[in-house]
Amino acid sequence: MTHVARNIDLADKYTLEQGRAYLTGIQALVRVGFDRIRLDRRAGLKTGGFISGYRGSPLGGYDQQLQSARTLLRAHDIVFQPGVNEELAAAAVWGTQKVDLAGQGSTHQGVFGIWYGKAPGVDRSGDVFRHANASGTARLGGCLAIAGDDHLAKSSTVACQSELTFADLEMPVLNPADLQDVLDYGLHGLELSRWSGLWTAMIALADTMDSSGIINVDLDRHVFNRPLDVADPRGDSDLNKKIFLANRLEFEVSVRERRLPAAQGYARANGLDGVRFGSRRPRIGLVATGKAYRDLRQALDIIGIDEARAREIGLAIYKVAMSWPIEPNGIAAFARGLEKLVVVEHKRGFMEPQIKDILFHWPEHMRPEVWGKTTPKGAPFLASVRELSSADIVPALLAVIPEAQQGEDMRAAARRLVEQSVFAAGHATDARRSPYFCSGCPHSSSTKTPEGSRAMPGIGCHAMAEIAERATDGVVAMGGEGVPWIGQQPFSKDGHMFANLGDGTFYHSGSLAIRQAVAAKAHITYKILYNDAVAMTGGQVHDGPLSPQKIAALVRAEGVERIVVVTDEPERYDGANGLPAFVTVHHRDELMPVQKDLAAYPGVSVMIYDQTCAAEKRRRRKKGHYPDPATRLFVNDRVCEDCGDCSVQSNCVSVEPIETDFGRKRHINQSSCNKDFSCVSGFCPSFVWVDGAGPRKAAGRLDAHDLLAGLADPAIAPLERTLNLLITGIGGNGVTTVAAVLAMAAHVDGIETLTLDMTGLAQKGGPVTSHVRFAAPGREIEGPRVPLASLDVLIAADMLVAAGGETLAMTHRDRTRTVANGRVAPSAEFVLRQTQSFEAAKLARTLGEASLGFDAFDAAGIAEQLFGDAIYANMMLIGYALQKGLLPVSPLGIETAIRLNGASVAQNIAAVAAGARSPPIRRGSSGW
Repeated sequence: MTHVARNIDLADKYTLEQGRAYLTGIQALVRVGFDRIRLDRRAGLKTGGFISGYRGSPLGGYDQQLQSARTLLRAHDIVFQPGVNEELAAAAVWGTQKVDLAGQGSTHQGVFGIWYGKAPGVDRSGDVFRHANASGTARLGGCLAIAGDDHLAKSSTVACQSELTFADLEMPVLNPADLQDVLDYGLHGLELSRWSGLWTAMIALADTMDSSGIINVDLDRHVFNRPLDVADPRGDSDLNKKIFLANRLEFEVSVRERRLPAAQGYARANGLDGVRFGSRRPRIGLVATGKAYRDLRQALDIIGIDEARAREIGLAIYKVAMSWPIEPNGIAAFARGLEKLVVVEHKRGFMEPQIKDILFHWPEHMRPEVWGKTTPKGAPFLASVRELSSADIVPALLAVIPEAQQGEDMRAAARRLVEQSVFAAGHATDARRSPYFCSGCPHSSSTKTPEGSRAMPGIGCHAMAEIAERATDGVVAMGGEGVPWIGQQPFSKDGHMFANLGDGTFYHSGSLAIRQAVAAKAHITYKILYNDAVAMTGGQVHDGPLSPQKIAALVRAEGVERIVVVTDEPERYDGANGLPAFVTVHHRDELMPVQKDLAAYPGVSVMIYDQTCAAEKRRRRKKGHYPDPATRLFVNDRVCEDCGDCSVQSNCVSVEPIETDFGRKRHINQSSCNKDFSCVSGFCPSFVWVDGAGPRKAAGRLDAHDLLAGLADPAIAPLERTLNLLITGIGGNGVTTVAAVLAMAAHVDGIETLTLDMTGLAQKGGPVTSHVRFAAPGREIEGPRVPLASLDVLIAADMLVAAGGETLAMTHRDRTRTVANGRVAPSAEFVLRQTQSFEAAKLARTLGEASLGFDAFDAAGIAEQLFGDAIYANMMLIGYALQKGLLPVSPLGIETAIRLNGASVAQNIAAVAAGARSPPIRRGSSGW
């Protein structure tokens, strides 16, 4: 395939008004606002927009993307104002629809509102949504509520499914299946809201929000039809009203009898639902929405059912855009003449009961069998817990497709999935890479408690207190930190409880928990960590003025009479104003005696632990915004006796084991060390302080110019079918950046691509995987996830993650080629247990058995030598894969993508070139 680099600009994602642009799901959400204003301006309307949500309950960085696009927001009359919490943000969005009702007029003809939050935020905001939805929307306004659901609780405390909540609130629910749908449904959602007077909800899952790809951004595509078969729901009286005691019962009637039918009419008039695949006269009908639609398409692809095969079988998919309330005419027309109707959806049945209601009164001979969570006879069929993968859907398809129409290829594909799952289960390593406190994390120090104490974790980074085995009680809902103790205390033999609380959570709602504890005269100590950032979700600033002094003043005003500050820098409080007179300040070395004193206090006490987030220190130091001590700490391995005290004192993942000729010793990983220096708190003569020095590196002698061009022309992997690539690594080490570079390189080269970043708590050193799928120009890619037994290229930046069951299930020994980093970083297990339950050699053997070809080299070690930082190892692995002919993108495409990314350009280009020249470590050699 010939690749020609195209002229691409990073601003295309928001500024292009025709053609195709590469963007992420989150960026598609941002673009919704811009396109809404552009369409209004084309129509001669002067409208504005208002976006609000809670920063600590994000949709994969939606708020950060909005902040970075603030210049464009201003140009489009869009205001981004985060809320202190989700329900207050929802109330602010509600207010956008009442501008013209205030009696003072407006600067704009209408203002749209967008609310965002995760599922817990939906729960918290239910009362606001119920009132706002009932009171209506403006004709040229409209409101969209975007809910981030987490089906597998990867970044939530419980599994989430918000559709049923929205249905109870009587808000129509749109469910996008891919990036194109995110943009299109977002615009339809606002238009639907304008037409019907209802708020519209849109479900946002990681498979769309954390994916990236290329979509059509032509503004001319967006034509919104008003239904002709239903009356204008506003009729002769506007539905947008203020709620008063005198009119409150009117809203129930208008929502149920006028507005919801109007929403269904809108879906019908705009063809939001319809047959999107297969036969036009089917006997077997499949119904799906959102992510389930993509999973279903992928399952069909796995067993070899394309459009032509589907027509032969008499099979079709009816794709639903608005999963509640389902538009009845379309689904009835689709069901008519079917023998079987199969509803494929994740979690609890949502569409299935609606469809059964629609079909219930049909004569029995006309009514198809309905398969969903159960078979027509009531036996379990599709699971209602966790989620349905494409591999889970395959056996369900074979159960409804007649045996006579199942070819041997279908059955062989199904067997291959089972065989690979068995292989993965039998070969996967038992060791896990668990998320953990960052190096130097203040939570790592602040969550320690005196022996025998009880402690409740908080939300966010505090949840890792459980992983560190410091939390004795389970998690609670945000804003209720410590409050369960009020119900326990009268009946418990324990006399005291510690409760962890973050500064952002305190400002969000946690202050009410302290008020409740004071009112109940509870014997509890709140440990409020002030780390100067909303750390877990990207290091955003607080939405309001907050400082240790303000926290102390607020809790004092709530009635707390025993308050202390513990900090790593008590000297900052010398002569400082703002603390109540009786508040004492202590060094963090005094943490244990201070806590014992607070535990003895008979009432509510508060400890404010003041230490800046370690990850934020690192980010700010890179930008020159935070002091960077010209000091580094090393371990003299000839003196070290591997006693482990440094790990115990610091609880730090940067203190790592190292094998020497004299046995196992310790060393400090200079690439991850955040210079907290708590590892020297004990007594150990092996530490060496070095002032004014940095890591030795050769990068200064490397000329990035033409490095890639100087390589022998690599063979470019053909795209006869979708090529599936997976990167496995450690959070914070640039895995998702590498995936983004590969995807942008594909865009530059003019081929199709989809990516998906699976992160969860990966930003805290946990496992991260990035799926990258490539296809020839114009060929559709069935979803961003790599299916089971279908992986072509595995980039094992971390072999521990790569040797896990989830990754091994994607590999196939007749297909997968693996390129691995031969060094395996220690996991949190070493901090907690002073041992590791895995060996690099064993992991390598496992990956070798799972692969058609396997190569590894010490990418991390070479990166440290060349660049002074192991983070460049990932780019080196890409360079190696490129030179081996495993990638479908060109060196020029990769170089262009790196330059567009703009971060450490010379070093990253040099890393790709260095990787292409690196010799592999052969299995069984001394390199292991």
